[in-house]
Amino acid sequence: MTTWLLTGATGTVGSAVARRLVAREDHVRALVRDPERARTLLPPGVELVQGDVTDADSVARAMRGVDSVVHSAGLPEQWQRDPSIFERVNTGGTRTMVEAALRQGVQCFVHTSTIDVFAYTPGVEFDESDVDPVSHATAYERSKQAADRAVSDAVQRGLPARILHPAAVYGVAPVTTPGVNWLIQRLARGRIPLLLDGGMPLVFSDDVAEGHLLAAAAPVGSRYILSEAYTPLVEIARAVVELRGRGRVPPVMPLAAARATAAAGEVVSRLTRRAPLVAQGELHFVTAHLLPSSRRAREELGWRPLPLREGMQRTLDDMARRGVI
Repeated sequence: MTTWLLTGATGTVGSAVARRLVAREDHVRALVRDPERARTLLPPGVELVQGDVTDADSVARAMRGVDSVVHSAGLPEQWQRDPSIFERVNTGGTRTMVEAALRQGVQCFVHTSTIDVFAYTPGVEFDESDVDPVSHATAYERSKQAADRAVSDAVQRGLPARILHPAAVYGVAPVTTPGVNWLIQRLARGRIPLLLDGGMPLVFSDDVAEGHLLAAAAPVGSRYILSEAYTPLVEIARAVVELRGRGRVPPVMPLAAARATAAAGEVVSRLTRRAPLVAQGELHFVTAHLLPSSRRAREELGWRPLPLREGMQRTLDDMARRGVI
């Protein structure tokens, strides 16, 4: 039986990975900050170790006796009151995990990166060959770029890493975290007055988990984009309304108004230290018309993602079960 160390286990990606590993009867050890809370969120049988990816001692303890690692911990949102937290958690946490895995001599290290590390032209398809050497605009993006480099550089030192690049992830999860699930939940509750004029490439959480486990058997150093399809925000809203059988699709905010709202909101946020209604990083993401290609994952791994309507129905059913919609 393989012993896995999983970080980010209570998040949208990590929880899906945990369910898959437990279902196939592997031994799953999760590094969590709050074991009591995690016990209510994760499947029975997951071994919980208290700690944090930014704490080298706790990571070293959790790594003992581990064969394989899935490192999915990180801050996914585009705004924080203290932007330096992105570097501490996303970059520093990844470096801590890499060094501990090298010392342990693990057989496999699967890293959850992002499509945000790639160079792109709006509306033009890109693939895994386009890792961007130029630093991107937001603190989140830069932290994920640095984390990605830390893992790829460690491959040259013997780390048996595979790197996964999910698009915007939604799906079944124990809690609603910032991102697409938050949008879906608020759409279902009629709490979104206006939509931004844009869209995003989406991927269902269980499909991301399956991609991680399939990639564990791929050649060391492999990269795989995991994306189902680019979807306009209007289509996401329409799917929620039609599957729920209630509500309405909100009107679209003109782009100029959205830009002014984002710029003004971040000025106010620096004073109030509360998240803006629309962060400039979020606006950039949904208006960039990103078209990541998952052809490599489909052809080399046999990866087959769910279409939006099926994934959305499962997500809404899960939210209803949890009582958040």
